Amino acid sequence: MWLRMRQIAGVAQKLKPVEDDLKDVLGIDVCYRDPRIDTFGLENALFPIGNQFLEVVAPIQDNTAGGRYLDRRGGDSGYMVITQCDDHLPRRKRFAELGVRLVQDDTLSNELVYMQLHPRDTGGTFFEIDQQLGEGALDRDGPRHPAGPDWKASQRLDRVSGITAAEIQCDDPEAVATKWAEIAEVDLDFSDGVFTLPMENASLRFVPCTDGRPEGLGGIDLEVVDRDAILEAADRRGKISAENQVYLCGMRMNV
Repeated sequence: MWLRMRQIAGVAQKLKPVEDDLKDVLGIDVCYRDPRIDTFGLENALFPIGNQFLEVVAPIQDNTAGGRYLDRRGGDSGYMVITQCDDHLPRRKRFAELGVRLVQDDTLSNELVYMQLHPRDTGGTFFEIDQQLGEGALDRDGPRHPAGPDWKASQRLDRVSGITAAEIQCDDPEAVATKWAEIAEVDLDFSDGVFTLPMENASLRFVPCTDGRPEGLGGIDLEVVDRDAILEAADRRGKISAENQVYLCGMRMNV
């Protein structure tokens, strides 16, 4: 029974400026815009990063969940850690055993089962566990229903080739990490003094809140092909936040 990081979602006050930053700095391109999410008062853009995805959503009306999250986090921010599993039924049983509620629980076009966990029951940030269905569903670079039918046509590998970690800042990193590990049924690693949850293709780090912002998805680590090009573009746009780190969509992106 495996668990992979398949997608990271961020939320922005305005989509276009963040989209332009991502294209220019990371050299990635939009593969899909989901017409269904206007139901939630949002617009979005999805970008392939290797065989994973970075999504940005932005409110297009008042009083949306995304807008409230922006208010709570004080601006653009990481939003969701979205994972893929090979069998959702044992996962669903586990949620019930732990008393973890589901915010979203649905099947899309017989291609995807998505289960979004309630953040009050997980802590940290939104945690989602999906199962892709159909031909090639278990392949590492297989289909991803929310990314559209032809996401590989927009894959750009000149600068970035994967997402290797996400960093979740928490009021109590040990408690949140322990809860996520119980949900994922994965043993925590504390060998380097940071609570880390390893998945098949990436890891999650649980760290204290040190940037003046409340709990949330604070950053990601990127596997890079051309660090110099990324940093040069980030410098032009004023998006360098530390050595080998850029700041896009309210997230620290370590390159």
